[in-house]
Amino acid sequence: MRDIEFDGVSKRYGERSVLSNLSFQFDQGERIVIFGPSGCGKTTVLRLLAGFIAPDSGAIRIGGEEVAANGRIRVGPESRNVGMVFQDLALWPHLTVYQHLEFPLKAQRVGAEIRNRRIDDMLGRVRLGDFACAYPAHLSGGQQQRVAIARALVAQPLALLMDEPLSNLDDELRDELCDHLLDLHAQAGFTLVYITHNKEEARKIGTGTIAFRDAKEVSYAVDHAGKNQG
Repeated sequence: MRDIEFDGVSKRYGERSVLSNLSFQFDQGERIVIFGPSGCGKTTVLRLLAGFIAPDSGAIRIGGEEVAANGRIRVGPESRNVGMVFQDLALWPHLTVYQHLEFPLKAQRVGAEIRNRRIDDMLGRVRLGDFACAYPAHLSGGQQQRVAIARALVAQPLALLMDEPLSNLDDELRDELCDHLLDLHAQAGFTLVYITHNKEEARKIGTGTIAFRDAKEVSYAVDHAGKNQG
């Protein structure tokens, strides 16, 4: 069974065509990089996967279930079992690190004992065990990135969607967090869909790519050999 599938998906914003008859599919545990210039539709793919918007035509399936098709959202964002890390991280300044991770588990109605155990385990995995009571303003940029990743993964999603999460970091820290993300992927086996415009980042992260070649034509290529075709 395919983990994520786009079947002839098209999307317009007003008069502008962003995606046209886009089809691809990949299996659980793959690391797919969406690569291409600004404005070519990369973030739209993630918004469609997350359930924030519906395709104008075509169908989207996650775990074999049709979650959206032909202008309708059939399964809402809260029920898709996907986590998302936004470019701006979307951390809440009034919540501690621990509370950030607690939020999605409470939404899932996970019991207190299991919730605490999973949070402690995840904080250890992202090396933030000593920062459970810290607020975002007291963390470095790299630590904030790890909070956002941990919050997305603590709910044990089927897939993790990441929208240029490392674009504001220096090269050294970006390389470090890339390595850390790959370690987390190896441990948990989630499907990773990762947007970037950085070729080195794409080569390092992806086992496959969806490479948009032109912002207007929105052509693409899927390469499961792990070679970037951008």
